[in-house]
Amino acid sequence: MRVLTVNVGRPQVVDYTDTPGGVTGIGKRPAEGPVRVADPGPKGTGGSGLAGDAVCNLRHHGGSDMAVYAFAREELDFWERELGRPLGNGTFGENLTTSGVDVDGALIGERWRVGDALVLEVASGRVPCRTFAGWLGERGWLKRFTLRAAPGAYLRVVEPGEVRAGDPVEVVHRPDHDVTVSLAFRASTRERELLPRLLEAGDALDPEWRDNARTYVERRGGRGAG
Repeated sequence: MRVLTVNVGRPQVVDYTDTPGGVTGIGKRPAEGPVRVADPGPKGTGGSGLAGDAVCNLRHHGGSDMAVYAFAREELDFWERELGRPLGNGTFGENLTTSGVDVDGALIGERWRVGDALVLEVASGRVPCRTFAGWLGERGWLKRFTLRAAPGAYLRVVEPGEVRAGDPVEVVHRPDHDVTVSLAFRASTRERELLPRLLEAGDALDPEWRDNARTYVERRGGRGAG
């Protein structure tokens, strides 16, 4: 299990985003050499956890619980076949393109040591947005990506450090529940009857996703799924 590339994006003005000023950092490219990774601070003020990486819409992206976005090269290969076009590392806006890591099967709260010092914790999955659809330029993209339910993982920074291409990824902690990134994504998008199960992940789950699950349970009078 390893990092293939570390990807960062620069701000660019486009016509397919509703971010103020029409600026996005979704177009990420592999960086040369090590990149420093640290907790960027709370959502709304903190951006990317990677030095030199642009997050332009702080309302919906960035912050402690979305500090780093990881996506599997194996999934990019799947979409290359589906779309019939090459997809380089970073094309989906991911900071870490991984190889051999079960990103979508990772448990919420699972911790990865990346390289010598960096420790990351899985917090949620990526929900596709208009900017993502506009960037790829594929018809019906939001629905197709959602149905696949392999969104990649947002991670928070537990221990800061540097990351570079080729760094090994080691799972150093797996929590005692079965809430994966894929399950959490399905519950938060098309299968909302699964939302009560997300509460099993506790405080490790992104606060917004956790609040949505709690609200769903409260509205159903405290009844669980099933």
